[in-house]
Amino acid sequence: MQSINVSKALNVWPLMAKIIYVPHTEQEYEELVIFLDSLIDEVGEDEMHPLASLMDIVGVLIESYEDKHVPEFNK
Repeated sequence: MQSINVSKALNVWPLMAKIIYVPHTEQEYEELVIFLDSLIDEVGEDEMHPLASLMDIVGVLIESYEDKHVPEFNK
């Protein structure tokens, strides 16, 4: 079962890796913020939308970057 999931991921990851990544630079961070804004426009409040979990993941990636690199988000 695990290898089936890895095979599926391997098939789609080359395309997805250009969209979903851990941001290491300000530019990558800004690109993810723009992508998140687009997801929010598409998904809205619909928790059942097929892209809702992607929106959550991108939000976590952005939040992690902000915690480390954006002064007003640092505690």
